[in-house]
Amino acid sequence: MSMMNLSISTFRPYHSPRWSQLKHYFNDWQRYARSRHELMNLSDRTLRDIGLSRCDAGFEAPKPFWMA
Repeated sequence: MSMMNLSISTFRPYHSPRWSQLKHYFNDWQRYARSRHELMNLSDRTLRDIGLSRCDAGFEAPKPFWMA
């Protein structure tokens, strides 16, 4: 009987550390995709202000969302 009570009292719901890591990856991927989309909508002057050319933006924008 005491074993049963012990196993019930120590039971914790399973929270995989992989799930939180996966959520982190999804958030990063979404941020990358959004940033690349916004990059293509910046003016040439704004791109120059941040040290990029239109060519640099054109190279970065089509990358897949999972690439940093």
